[in-house]
Amino acid sequence: MKLGFGLYRHMLTNDHYKFAKQCGATHLVIHLVDYFGHSKDHADQPIGGVTGWGKAGKENEVWTLDELLAIKKEINEHGLELEAIENFDPAHWYDILLDGPQKEAQMENLKRLIRNVGEVGIPIFGYNFSLAGVAARTQGPYARGEAISVGMDGGDDTPIPNGMVWNMVYDENAPEGRLPGIEHEELWSRLQYFLDEILPVAEKAGVKMAAHPDDPPLPYVRKTPRLVYQPNMYQKLIDMHPSPSNTLEFCLGSIAEMTEGDVYEATDTYSKQGKIGYIHFRNIVGKVPNYKEVFVDEGDIDMLQIIRILKKNNFDGVLIPDHTPQMTCDAPWHAGMAYAMGYMKAAISTLG
Repeated sequence: MKLGFGLYRHMLTNDHYKFAKQCGATHLVIHLVDYFGHSKDHADQPIGGVTGWGKAGKENEVWTLDELLAIKKEINEHGLELEAIENFDPAHWYDILLDGPQKEAQMENLKRLIRNVGEVGIPIFGYNFSLAGVAARTQGPYARGEAISVGMDGGDDTPIPNGMVWNMVYDENAPEGRLPGIEHEELWSRLQYFLDEILPVAEKAGVKMAAHPDDPPLPYVRKTPRLVYQPNMYQKLIDMHPSPSNTLEFCLGSIAEMTEGDVYEATDTYSKQGKIGYIHFRNIVGKVPNYKEVFVDEGDIDMLQIIRILKKNNFDGVLIPDHTPQMTCDAPWHAGMAYAMGYMKAAISTLG
């Protein structure tokens, strides 16, 4: 097992690379989507509300080979490896998610992007096939000592307006109205199209596509269906297109929040299959629709037991603390991350 660190786009700087290295990380998982363009607060994870996280990127400008090479070179110069990119920009695949008229053209762009990722030598690309995306969460003093964290206190039935998908606005001039309603079968059908198109390209490029479970894992969020809101639904996704490139972005917090199943059983099942791309190593208290994210050592999950299971099944991938409560000091995000990284490094060194 390897200790990794996650960085948002605005954090792809020398100082953050040094901080990750100082915390003991050997690998990075990075975001290239700008979730914070609407906000002056760049310290923590994006929260947003019914208006979303702001404007998506430019539709036809997928990340280029030169851009990816430059980022990887900077990361390598700091003694770190680039393990994965997490999430497509909603502007690059909104009609794939919505089954719109541009889906075939957008799919060709995604294929070009995955070929670029493979040529650069980035082994994993994470994605979340969802219309609402990461939504319906709150922020408050939820963790030990009233540390600021995120959680959920009931669902969100606010319809998604036209021009928005995955919690970001891709068309500011969209006509008034809301996304047309669909059911789960239709969303699974759209995922089937995506997998059938992207996985052969990813396999040839040497890239693993890693699917994130729904966050929060409810059957519906903002009047749209979700795909992976129970642990066994991951198996359905894997079986839809058998391929070594069809893997999982395994988020322990999201899985533990699910109302059915067992996080330890799920970890055992999917690590035995060799289907875990990388792991979001975070802890929670409660289940949807009422849960809170807490420090890595205070939640419902026995994180040491997770490490034991992964070791038993010879998992050799990367674990990252994708986010963590903020600590009361001059650098709340840095302190929270350093605390999580210290715990993880000790656990991996001792048990992994």
